[in-house]
Amino acid sequence: MRILPATVLVALLHVLLALRLLPGVAQLTAAWPVLAVLLLVSAFTMPLPLLARRRRMPVWLQWVGLISMGWFSSLLVFALFREVFLLGDWLWTALGDGSRQAMQSRRVLSAGAAVLLASLVTLIGYFNARRTAAVRRVDVPIDRLPAGLDGFTIAQLSDIHVGPTIRVRYIERIVESVNRLGADMIAITGDLVDGSVGDLRRHIAPLARLKARHGTYVVTGNHEYYAGADAWVAELRRLGLNVLMNEHVVLQARDPYGAQTDEEVNESALVVAGVTDFTAAHFDAAHASDPVAALLDAPPQVATRLLLAHQPRSAEAAAQAGYQLQLSGHTHGGQFFPWNFFVPLQQPFTAGLHRLQDMWIYVSRGTGYWGPPKRFGAPSEITLVRLVVAPP
Repeated sequence: MRILPATVLVALLHVLLALRLLPGVAQLTAAWPVLAVLLLVSAFTMPLPLLARRRRMPVWLQWVGLISMGWFSSLLVFALFREVFLLGDWLWTALGDGSRQAMQSRRVLSAGAAVLLASLVTLIGYFNARRTAAVRRVDVPIDRLPAGLDGFTIAQLSDIHVGPTIRVRYIERIVESVNRLGADMIAITGDLVDGSVGDLRRHIAPLARLKARHGTYVVTGNHEYYAGADAWVAELRRLGLNVLMNEHVVLQARDPYGAQTDEEVNESALVVAGVTDFTAAHFDAAHASDPVAALLDAPPQVATRLLLAHQPRSAEAAAQAGYQLQLSGHTHGGQFFPWNFFVPLQQPFTAGLHRLQDMWIYVSRGTGYWGPPKRFGAPSEITLVRLVVAPP
């Protein structure tokens, strides 16, 4: 949707909510002008984060616009719930089962409740989003996992969205938390940035300090393509991160020099493949996502294969290609109500560990957030995945 029509639509929705909520709030409290001012500020600032892509804009203005976006989205939802409630209340009263005076009282109280709940959810969501993501530990039982890979750990970061509200200190806290885990490898499954290399280079720099025995591996998400994927791939590689573009590496989980046979070496090896974003071909045909191509020339004797793919939609092709595990993100777990109900319309999985044919897929709820600094019912996470032998 173009910015001008979107701005007009947003303004009209604000007017509609003002007409529906302000009369009730005005009967509850003399502070009703506060709601009027908030709606006015929200209407004018919500488009600003979108305009910032085209022109320079102070970061604080983008903050106001994004917080307004989160607050208004919840207010709109609760206002819709209120309308359904008022319709039912009117029908109940019209059938003679209630007084009109009581109905008017409920109309007033429900207006205040909608505003209060939207503001409370936004406040709680803000603190949830701005805290350092908690570590979520997940054991994945792999059929016929070689003993040399039993206990292999992967620290997964996803959907950090470094941009106007996620800056260098936020990233430093994430890096410190991940490094304390002592994982065997680190995976970043896309949507790392929301902006150009020139604007955000300083803020992603702490990622160079990520530490794991086998290094850090990155795949692109759709937001890398919005921001200029080629430039970001070059910058991440300059930082020492390994970007996998429909390709793979073979990691040796145990000391190969201590092995006695080639079979022992292969049993402790792991193929780690990475694909470009599911939609990458829309931006550059040469970047078309291909889980099969990512395994080209992979040693057939190394049976354990892990795929890093930003979107869960890659899972069907990955399962057919013979991977045992796919790590993804993209969904944010819905980030905040009610968007968690819309994710399944586009993605086969919303969050957590799932089985697809002979392959496991783990979908992270994300380590940062996109847009409004708000998480409610879908906490952010740093995931520590551990490969374990599946029970017989």
